[in-house]
Amino acid sequence: MEHRELIRRIRKIEIVTHGLVNDLMAGQYHSVFKGQGMSFEEVREYQPGDDVRMIDWNVSARMNGLFVKKFVEERELTVMLSVDMSRSQWFGTRGQRKNELAAELAALLAFSAIENNDRVGLVLFTDRVERFVPPKKGRTHVLSLVMEILSFQPEGRGTSVATGLEYLSKVTKRRSVAFLVSDFLDARPRWERALKVAHRRHDLIPLVMSDPAEEALPADLGILWMEDPETAQLVAIDTGDARVRAAWERQAGREREEREELFRRLRIDFVNLRTDRPYVKPLVTLFRRRAARQ
Repeated sequence: MEHRELIRRIRKIEIVTHGLVNDLMAGQYHSVFKGQGMSFEEVREYQPGDDVRMIDWNVSARMNGLFVKKFVEERELTVMLSVDMSRSQWFGTRGQRKNELAAELAALLAFSAIENNDRVGLVLFTDRVERFVPPKKGRTHVLSLVMEILSFQPEGRGTSVATGLEYLSKVTKRRSVAFLVSDFLDARPRWERALKVAHRRHDLIPLVMSDPAEEALPADLGILWMEDPETAQLVAIDTGDARVRAAWERQAGREREEREELFRRLRIDFVNLRTDRPYVKPLVTLFRRRAARQ
């Protein structure tokens, strides 16, 4: 991608996501993602209605009156974006490619985070960890993360969700909000254990991306030669055969159901997103569901 085209795309993403953050996401984000706890701020005189459990009896005895402890929420969070950059992310038949969708999602979440004075970091992975950007604050930092995703040329072709999750747990010691952005075109047994470990350590939220052609084959286009982007293997598929199309849909549906069943069993919030559909409503729905639960 030429530098001028890259800058144009980044600027477009900034404009689009900035409006969404202001209009939709900022309040939802703040209400859902809390800080790390409460920290002591000061002692003040007791007022009617104060929780009697907050009375500091030592100070009260010294001052010959009733005094209570005041606490404030530790608001600052670390938000980690763990983004799949395997070759299948360069696929897209309608709307946009999956890596472009990933860049917009990352921008939206990162701008929401910095609006709330949180830090944002980035992990890019394929079948290996390709890039790590430590968490920081600020608009310039967020724009550099978006540029990383759009311009990055990975060395690996395949997908190892486990590798991305294991690295996330290694570099982020404190509990963080971790968004895992991937198409999950990786055998579930290979990443299930890593998912469980990461879920225990972090507030982990998978954002599962797909393209409509991955879920259903186009009909009556005859014999199509299709290349697996991660293995470069070519295979001929008869799109005119209803049995072939049905088998394709069954396989995609089975993989989706097994993945979602695992997320639900572990009580992991997740969002399914497609390259041909708006992504804001599913995210807002997720945030509202979490807010209602809290």
